[in-house]
Amino acid sequence: MSECSHDCSSCSANCGSRTQEKTDFLEPLYRESKVKKVIGIVSGKGGVGKSMTTSLLGVAAMRKGLHTAILDADVTGPSIPQAFGLHERLLGNAEGIILPAMTNFGIEVVSLNLMLEEETQPVIWRGPVVADVVKQFWGKTLWKDIDVMFVDMPPGTGEVPLTVFQSIPLDGIVVVATPQELVGMIVEKAVNMANMMNVPVLGLIENMSYIKCPDCGKEIKVFGDSHIEEISEKFNIPVLGKLPIDPKLTQACDAGLIEDVENIYLDGVMDIIL
Repeated sequence: MSECSHDCSSCSANCGSRTQEKTDFLEPLYRESKVKKVIGIVSGKGGVGKSMTTSLLGVAAMRKGLHTAILDADVTGPSIPQAFGLHERLLGNAEGIILPAMTNFGIEVVSLNLMLEEETQPVIWRGPVVADVVKQFWGKTLWKDIDVMFVDMPPGTGEVPLTVFQSIPLDGIVVVATPQELVGMIVEKAVNMANMMNVPVLGLIENMSYIKCPDCGKEIKVFGDSHIEEISEKFNIPVLGKLPIDPKLTQACDAGLIEDVENIYLDGVMDIIL
């Protein structure tokens, strides 16, 4: 074994120094906050329905009787508030600590879109500024007695996902994908990043897996055959669920009524990842 140069950026060893370094990056919670479990929702690319999946998981956890929260870390493309019909501005306490918004059924949410003057105002910030906002959403927010928090992360493996991996004590991640073969390769990037950061991959969720014919009930694979089982077997990661193309889900998200959807599809996932 070669002598340690203490340059972890060029070293693949999982040594004690590296573990300590990761711990040193963790952002502490506000003293009155308590979060029991944190699960990141990631995707290798945009447009795969990651935010909708995050919302569905949040609703599924809430229906299990868990005090649930969603941290919207997709700062430049936040869509969580829209799914839950949240439009009011976030408030702060006397110490300047953020107070989360509350959905109709009690899910706590923090998102940059709830802090902008106009919801359609673009966020044209450089990476370090966006990363700092994510840290504040975790450490400068009053999260009271949260059983499970879902972190809706931006797509890819760039600076903000890296900040989440390093700054927030993730108990694991769920990877969202679509059936296309190209996405299979992209999913591997997300899985490999989690492995490099020593964060467990709890499972895979395939979105837009099929559409069900309203007349005969046949499942039609619009995007061709799925490759998610191959990835599952390759990395020994369970497939947690397959979401169909369901117009009712899209309509519910657009109307801010995701909590009213009867068929959540992912209700059973909580028994696996929690």
